[in-house]
Amino acid sequence: MNAPQTPAAAAASKTARRKALFTLASVVVLAGAAWGVYDWLVASHYESTDNAYVQGNVIQITPQTSGTVTAILADDTDLVRAGMPLVRLDPADARVALQQAEAALAQTVRQTRQLYANNATLTAQVRLREAEVARAQAEVARAQADLQRRQALTGDGAVSKEELQHARSQLDTARTQLAAAQAGVAAAREQLAANQSLTQGVPVEQHPSVLAAAAKVREAYLADRRTALPAPVDGYVAKRNVQLGQRVAAGTALMSIVPLREVWVDANFKENQLRHLRLGQPAKLTADLYGKKVEYTGTVAGLGVGTGAAFALLPAQNATGNWIKVVQRVPVRIALDAAQLAEHPLRVGLSMDVTVDTSERSGPALAEAPRKEAVAQTTVYASLDEGADADVARIIRANLGAH
Repeated sequence: MNAPQTPAAAAASKTARRKALFTLASVVVLAGAAWGVYDWLVASHYESTDNAYVQGNVIQITPQTSGTVTAILADDTDLVRAGMPLVRLDPADARVALQQAEAALAQTVRQTRQLYANNATLTAQVRLREAEVARAQAEVARAQADLQRRQALTGDGAVSKEELQHARSQLDTARTQLAAAQAGVAAAREQLAANQSLTQGVPVEQHPSVLAAAAKVREAYLADRRTALPAPVDGYVAKRNVQLGQRVAAGTALMSIVPLREVWVDANFKENQLRHLRLGQPAKLTADLYGKKVEYTGTVAGLGVGTGAAFALLPAQNATGNWIKVVQRVPVRIALDAAQLAEHPLRVGLSMDVTVDTSERSGPALAEAPRKEAVAQTTVYASLDEGADADVARIIRANLGAH
């Protein structure tokens, strides 16, 4: 049985309890104050989220012409370079079409040459008709003079009425022949003018008919070159779904190319976290792939213009009686450092943790000027028609002759 505490011991115990409670209260107050100071000076200048994912351009490889697949030159996970052929289609149909277009161009050049040659022929015909008019005019003059001479002799009885009538008939015939010759000249000149309107001002190789046929050759030439599908950019192959011998139509997705050196992060921040986010603010990112040991530096490149729900296939309908508010999230694009990406590559769709330093808040929340450079571009397809002009020039030269 415990002995009862003396008054002095009870007072000492009570004093110790008070000190302990005061000390605990002081620690709580100091901790709260320290947290308040930290939140005011540090934590309030950062916004973080773990709802962030790596995004990138997924470039689909689609044929521009239909055909049968004869070769597949790249598979999933393969690295490809811009311009490298990925798939080849059977070129037989395209080559036949090219040969037909080349033959049509050659025929058009020859027919156009005939138009130019007709100018000389029609000019000669005009001169011939003009000579006939001159002869007919001379014949009219001769017949008219002969008639006047006979009319002068009629009063003396030296010329019979029959002979006078014969002279008049010859004059009428000469006049009829002159009219016919003049009509022939007019018709010949009209034919020459019509033919010259088809050829005037341009050489054979620049004639509209030749240019149209040449365009058909270039079109067929492009179709033949497009039977080999090149990679538009450097990247890695993903989602290959084309098979050997498959008959594919224009626009069919055969595979995808992902340029992993050009990925970015879409960080989905809550709407109440956006008030201090601005373009150009620095960010720190970590990926579950590498853990906390690898830290990426990024920059806020853009803030979304709508929430994910606003662009959903089936947007939420909130005009109901049992509506419950859900905090929305807005995607914020974070641009990554290219050197860090090369050292520690990321994959599209990976999870990321993002922390944005919002200390500097003078930047805009939305872009204030249009983009000056292309988001993405390639020059691979610009060289597909190389050689078409030389092919056209060869055909024209071979069929132009000495014109």
